[in-house]
Order: sequence, then structure tokens, then C-alpha cells
Amino acid sequence: MVNQANIAIRNKTRGTIPRLPFADIARDVLGASYELSVAFVTPSEAARLARTYKGKDYEPNVLSFRLSKTSGELVISPAVARRQAKDFDTDYGGMLAKLFIHGSLHLKGLTHGSTMESTERRVMRKYGF
Repeated sequence: MVNQANIAIRNKTRGTIPRLPFADIARDVLGASYELSVAFVTPSEAARLARTYKGKDYEPNVLSFRLSKTSGELVISPAVARRQAKDFDTDYGGMLAKLFIHGSLHLKGLTHGSTMESTERRVMRKYGF
């Protein structure tokens, strides 16, 4: 039996989300028993959540909400990811993977800095991004 991260994904946008190895990445970054919920939302919904829960007024590409040591939620805005992809020298799928990894590392407790950046690069390489 293969241990899989417990992951629920909901697309609340009209667009399609590329097939990416979300469950595998979540298992590698967060562990097999982590319970993760992922919502893909519009930029306006992401901005509303950022204002409400983070006290920030902008359109985020990803928001991380750690609920406990073993559970959390990610909110990703595909439209913002699509706009930012070229700035990060990647395509749309690569940018979604980067945001998923970045948000997952925040759920794990990492903060911006060299450790987070090197871990993010390592996981991106492992999955071919």
C-alpha cells in the first residue's frame, strides 16, 4: 500500500487546472498523514481572503492557512499565476507547481529565506520544473 497525503482539491474558477503531481508533492513536503485542502480561486476571491485573514490589500498568488501541525489549506489564484509565470521564467503549469510547493513549505513552518528557497528549488527539480 502506498501512503498518500490526504488532499482535497477544489477548482472554484471557470478555467481548467493542469494535471500536476499535487498529492506526490504534498506527501514529500508535508508528510503522508498531512490533511491538505487546496482551493483554486479567482483573483478577487484571493484578494478578499487576504484582506479578511491576513490584513493585506493585494491579489495574492498563494495563501497558506496552517490549521494545525498536521492540517492546512492552500488558496491559489491561477489567473495571478498565469500572469506571473514569465516573471519567474516558467510556464503556467510550472508556476502553479511553484506556488503549491511554496505554500506547502509555509504550512510546514518555513519562512522566506535561503532555506525555503533552496528547498523549493530542490522539490521543483525533483518534479521536473
